[in-house]
Amino acid sequence: MKIRSFEVYILDLPTIRPHQLAMHTITVQTIVLGRVTDEEGREGWSEVATIGGASYGESTPEAIKANIDTYITPLIIGQAPIHFDKIMDDVSKLVRGNYFAKTVVENAIIDLAAKAKGIPAFELFGGQIHKSLPIAWTLASGNTEKDIEEAQELLQQKRHNIFKLKIGKGDPFKNVEHVRKIKEALGDAARLTVDVNQAWDEDTANYCIAALEAGGVSMVEQPLQAWDFEGMARLTAKFNVPIMADEAATSIQDVFRIAKTRAGNSIALKPCKHGGMTQTKKVVGIAEAAGLGLYGGTMIESSLGTAACAQLYSTISDMKFGTEIFGPLLFKDNVTVNEIKFENFEVVVPDGPGFGMEIDKEKVKHYAREFSGKQEMMN
Repeated sequence: MKIRSFEVYILDLPTIRPHQLAMHTITVQTIVLGRVTDEEGREGWSEVATIGGASYGESTPEAIKANIDTYITPLIIGQAPIHFDKIMDDVSKLVRGNYFAKTVVENAIIDLAAKAKGIPAFELFGGQIHKSLPIAWTLASGNTEKDIEEAQELLQQKRHNIFKLKIGKGDPFKNVEHVRKIKEALGDAARLTVDVNQAWDEDTANYCIAALEAGGVSMVEQPLQAWDFEGMARLTAKFNVPIMADEAATSIQDVFRIAKTRAGNSIALKPCKHGGMTQTKKVVGIAEAAGLGLYGGTMIESSLGTAACAQLYSTISDMKFGTEIFGPLLFKDNVTVNEIKFENFEVVVPDGPGFGMEIDKEKVKHYAREFSGKQEMMN
């Protein structure tokens, strides 16, 4: 069984409401799907999501597709999917960076390899430790009373008891008061975290984190620019509330540097930013050895990408801060026939062959952008 072809599709999926970050507000989320086919016609599928094109990181959806089509696909044709680690090791020797593109390729190959063996993908990564994972939800109305009402309703439904607020946009001091009022209203019934998305300077961070810590916030994510390791280290040493590195924690070398300098005492995992599932497990090893807390992050993937993340995160012993892989709940539609289950404040890990999801090819065709080969994509 060898790889015969690899195709990439860019899709734009509408969301149920605006999702605001410091650098972009999502109303339509762009995802990139990969489809690998072997010589016997079996398929593996993968997904990564991007935020605002080039506003979050260097990997735009258009660049991901171009780099896979031009530079990576020729290197994987004729290879055996079960040797996905060797395939990606060979790719990395000839293609630098391009972590999102590499994730699309590796995850599709992993899905195919696991399906060929009739096993869930997590069996290829040491097996499942958790059947479900704690799941956070982002409160994003910007209105304090509405956010409190939404959180209380979700608590009552037993859907979420961890809530995140994106506070990198607008007046930081007003944002802090917004968070403190929500925490006061929810009390001990919920854990509250904040994500600054690199928006603060160190002076602002010193004031705001002190107020957030006093207000009972349980974690502050990426308050400073990704390059400011020294500033992150000073904040980590100064405050008791955990400081999480996200945009700064990309490659395994970045994570080693964070661990060595304590530029954060926790890490947000995202397979797409690390370069795939195998690289993510290496990041986990570094973090565990250094005593860094782990968090299952998201790029707001739809059902397929969420399933892949859930399967990988289920193989990690201690997810100290839980996960935020709520993406499917934010979309008006998804690209799989089956759905991810959310219940009892947790996301249920799919356990079917591969990533456990069946692709809805009509949905893929409907949401895919026009590009050469689209009409033949489902042949």
